Amino acid sequence: MSATIALFGAGGKMGVRLTKNLVGSEYRVRHVEVGAAGRQRLKDELGIECVSADAALDGADVVILAVPDTLIGKLAAEIAPKLLPGTMVMTLDAAAPFAGHLPDRPDLVYFVAHPCHPPIFNDESTTEARRDFFGGAHAKQSIVSALMQGPDEAFALGEAVAKVIYQPILRSYRLTVEQMALLEPGLSETVCATLLDVMREAMDEVVARGVPKDAARDFLLGHMTILGAVIFKEIPGQFSDACNKAITFGKPRLMRDDWKKVFDRDEITDSIRRIT
Repeated sequence: MSATIALFGAGGKMGVRLTKNLVGSEYRVRHVEVGAAGRQRLKDELGIECVSADAALDGADVVILAVPDTLIGKLAAEIAPKLLPGTMVMTLDAAAPFAGHLPDRPDLVYFVAHPCHPPIFNDESTTEARRDFFGGAHAKQSIVSALMQGPDEAFALGEAVAKVIYQPILRSYRLTVEQMALLEPGLSETVCATLLDVMREAMDEVVARGVPKDAARDFLLGHMTILGAVIFKEIPGQFSDACNKAITFGKPRLMRDDWKKVFDRDEITDSIRRIT
């Protein structure tokens, strides 16, 4: 028998994405949305009527919290007394679980699932898929999941649900909550988003120094493609001596010697504390 899912935040930006992918699945879904605009959106776009939190939780096997990180702890504390032992509580990000914001209920299953988003290098053949940068609609993406607590056999259910809400799926990886925290905010936001923001600032700087904006953008994005393909071994290749020298001298000019400390547990903890 298929599982019953209570989806909280169903009418929000992420909740609607999940709702669309759950339509037609084997799961019975009960939708909860406190915002009037979100409830109306679900009704207008998908013909879905929301129910009360109590009605959604009654006999639910999986409770998905598709709400902002800052609300996870409060919402989880509110619904925990209403959950039967063995119920799975699924969050879509490792931040709140890592920070300890889930209730102390050893009899519940805590599962975390997060999308990797569609890779830059892919084999998508349709315009819709190539323009699906977020994933979960047309483009294939990988996912990472962690069983924070609960019996090991519970992972199969959590992963199965995650594969539906984030479909279409490229690959699925099982990690720990700590490893997921290293990936986000560590790798994806503290490092990747920051460096990309710096690259955008660098592009703006050469434009300010006289390079036409479109030329600078095409030049940078084009070089990101080929340089990324070589660095991440998407294709065989090597850089010119000039490029290697630019990296050798550029890295210490741009990066602090101790930059990898951003992955130390105390730094990850501080970063998560700021967002939860």
